[in-house]
This record gives sequence, structure tokens and C-alpha cells, in this order.
Amino acid sequence: MTVVLLAVPAMARAQQASDPRVADLVSSGKVRIALFSGQYTKDPVSGELKGVWADVARALAVRVGVQLVFVEHPTPPTMVECLKVGGCDVGFLGYDPARTADVEGFSPPFIEFDYTYLVPAGSSIRSATDVDRLGVRVAVVRAHASTLTLTRVRKHAELVGADTPDSAFELLRTSRVDAWASARHLLVDYSAHLPGSRVLDDCYGTNRPAVVVAKGKAARLAYISEFIEEIKASGFVQQAIMRSGWRGVRVAPPQAHTPNEVRSRCLTGA
Repeated sequence: MTVVLLAVPAMARAQQASDPRVADLVSSGKVRIALFSGQYTKDPVSGELKGVWADVARALAVRVGVQLVFVEHPTPPTMVECLKVGGCDVGFLGYDPARTADVEGFSPPFIEFDYTYLVPAGSSIRSATDVDRLGVRVAVVRAHASTLTLTRVRKHAELVGADTPDSAFELLRTSRVDAWASARHLLVDYSAHLPGSRVLDDCYGTNRPAVVVAKGKAARLAYISEFIEEIKASGFVQQAIMRSGWRGVRVAPPQAHTPNEVRSRCLTGA
């Protein structure tokens, strides 16, 4: 929390605890923010959650002026269910049209990154086009935005579902699939654990993660949307990316409304 306050002192001074749009959070004294596997790493000693999503969550709690409570989930569907039943107040999701029925809406995105593939050592696959061929098996994480996008563009490759990034990686490591499709920064991290593996240079889609709230919480979403644009403009999100060390991730451009036109270009080198 000290890092957050030092990074955005102006935001700390501009807390809006009296804003009626978050009066329920102020009254409870806390904001319960849900994250799912792949959105954070955990310090093995302290247990602290790290990464861009976690830093944005901390900044939001500072902005509202309440205690932050992280609620960890293994998958996106369990996180969405937490919102639906009132077990958490805020969550993060990559925008996808298939998800719009489950939440009140999406804030403007705060970062963007592309989807690509990880292939093992010795693979003849060199591009996304090489992946989408008959006989090629691709590991995907069920219900992730990267998978939802791939199901719309894939024509020939066979998708092999896994419940978590760890289990998808295991499919690749044990040669049960030919490639793993996911977010570039995640694949880069996992590639370090598979000698000779490669993350492809091109992509099959782009994600722009946003904040989501349960249906009926339009006022809360409006408040958070303003907050997201503030932390992008202040440089806070860029600092969070730099702290994370993630490659292929950059600050989403200013957005007046909701995310999320499909962007065709890859963000390699960002």
C-alpha cells in the first residue's frame, strides 16, 4: 500500500469517501476485489499478491478510502459467480461479447496485451497460421477470454481444455498438445520452465482487461470508470506494468466509454 500511495499521492489526496456511488463500500469499511489465476502472482514468503491487477485493486481501495480484501478464485466463472451472489464487490475481466450478460458492464480498459501461442522445443510451428491446421492440438484454459477469442477465429486446430494455466502448461510439457494459446505475458513466464520453448511473435487477438461489477451496480461502475481513466492519465498504470516486469503489456489508450473494439495488430515489444 505504501508503494501505491507514493506512486499516486494526488489520488490519495483526492479520495471521494462521500461520493454516493460508493457509499455502500464506505459504510462497510472495505472493498472485496476478486482476482483469478493468471491475473496475479503470489510472494512465496509473505503471500502478498503482485502484478498489475493487484496494484490497480490497491489503488482503488485507496481512492475509495476503505480496506482492501482480496478474494482469490481459480477461474473466471467462479469470480463472476462471486459477484452474482454478493461474495465480492469488484472483479476484473477481459472484455468479450460472450461475457456481457453476466455483469453490469465493463469499465474502460486499463491495459492491453495480445494472445499468442507457446510451442515446445523443436516445434515446426512458426506462426499463428501454422497452428490452425488439421491435426494440431492446442491447450486452452476454459472460459478465459483468450479461449473465447480463439473459438471464434479457429477453423481447423483441435482445442484441448484445461481448468487452470498450470494444467494447460502441463498438457504442453508432457507433449499431449502441440501448442498452448493464452496471453503473451503469461506464456513468457511459463516458457522459462520449459527449456527451448518459444512464444510466437504474431498473435490471434488482443485483450483489454477492465473492471466489472454485478448487475444493478451501474453507479459503482461509473465511479470506477472515472478512476480507471485517472490512473491511466497519472502514469500509475505504466508504473504498475514496469513493476510487474511483464513483457507485451502496455497502458490502454484513453477511452470515453466501454472497451472494446477488436484490435487486429499485435503488441509485441510493447
